[in-house]
Amino acid sequence: MSSHAGTNGNENEVPHGRAKSNKGTPLWLLAAIAVFAVAWGGNEFTPLMVMYRENADLAPVFIDLLLLVYALGIAPALLISGPISDRIGRKPVMLAAPVLSILGSTLIALGETTAPLILTGRFISGLAVGIVMAVGGSWVKELSDPRFDPKAKSTSGAKRQSMALTLGFGLGAGIAGTLAQFAPLPGQLAYIIHILISIPTIFGLLAVPETRQSPHLGGSNAPRETLWESLRTPSVTNRRFLLVAAMGAPWVFGAAGVAYAIIPSLLQDHVSQPVFYSAMVTLFALLCGFGIQQIGPRFVTEHNARGSLIAIGIVVIGMGLAAWMSTNPTAVTAFIAALVLGAGYGLSMFTGLNEVQRIAGPRDMAGLTGIFYCLTYIGFAFPAILTKLSESISWMTYPVMLGGGMVIAILMGLVIFFNSTVNLPQRAE
Repeated sequence: MSSHAGTNGNENEVPHGRAKSNKGTPLWLLAAIAVFAVAWGGNEFTPLMVMYRENADLAPVFIDLLLLVYALGIAPALLISGPISDRIGRKPVMLAAPVLSILGSTLIALGETTAPLILTGRFISGLAVGIVMAVGGSWVKELSDPRFDPKAKSTSGAKRQSMALTLGFGLGAGIAGTLAQFAPLPGQLAYIIHILISIPTIFGLLAVPETRQSPHLGGSNAPRETLWESLRTPSVTNRRFLLVAAMGAPWVFGAAGVAYAIIPSLLQDHVSQPVFYSAMVTLFALLCGFGIQQIGPRFVTEHNARGSLIAIGIVVIGMGLAAWMSTNPTAVTAFIAALVLGAGYGLSMFTGLNEVQRIAGPRDMAGLTGIFYCLTYIGFAFPAILTKLSESISWMTYPVMLGGGMVIAILMGLVIFFNSTVNLPQRAE
């Protein structure tokens, strides 16, 4: 098993705990279900953007702004909630996520035609997603430690967290888009269902033990840090993080964004039911990512960055297919390109999280996870940038831009290749 030299000591970890709740449910699964539910709520809005545009109650520029507002909620939550949970524990911070997610969905459902409500709801949904990414990921990782799960492998934490996120993102979008196209109350029903599945996760989290023990929680003789010191993440300067994990990070949501934002927009005038088509592209692209995450551990090795190289290689192929498809869009070719990009998204997330969890120690596990996810959300800006460029510069067509993205992915892959063995974590004896 690979681990960072600083991760082998247990001075900042809770002693051996039970593996299951009193009802026999694996503890990591209770935390992962909460991650899944919050991710569901965060991404169910994506296919509904087509519906909001068709309704014309909100300005098109405002609807695009809602993506930015969502990201603005995610970013501070990623950067702050992780270090705070490193300081005060995973459980109190994570418990806030489903509560915020429920509040966000409530406001969006009430604000279908009311800009301030839907804007506030999207921001709050972003906060919730940021918390489950940073804190939920660290908690699932720690609950996948042999102390809590004797059968867990070194890659189990990254695999379980990435699969929970991906399944939530995918099912949330797929079900929301389908309901909006075919069911009554298109602006409310999907959010009501999300609220109903989220409420039980709060009680599930209450049954999960704390895994993080810091000097601020008692039971440790280590010196206490100031709040400012707690927000620092020393491992962010690790060369392996900068030259391997950070290089692949933007392509997590870069690939996903092209798959479920750019591709459906190119097909909007070519299909009879654009909301449903957008939902299905999003769902199956993310399910493809979910599928590859199940076998993700087979791609990684302790000796180099093989997994990250395979992931960015899939992204390169997906971007190439998207560029080719955009010259003459059809529903079938677009779907194929989206599936490949979905696989690239899924493996990029898993391999990136796996690198982060090998690099970081208990003291800044959540902090480095949050920074990694912030880098992944650089890719969230790709669709907006491509759309703006296509409108502003005549020769910036989608084939040109997507082809350029493929070249950039190749260059970042070369950086990973030439630093594949940099700062490899020491093997535990």
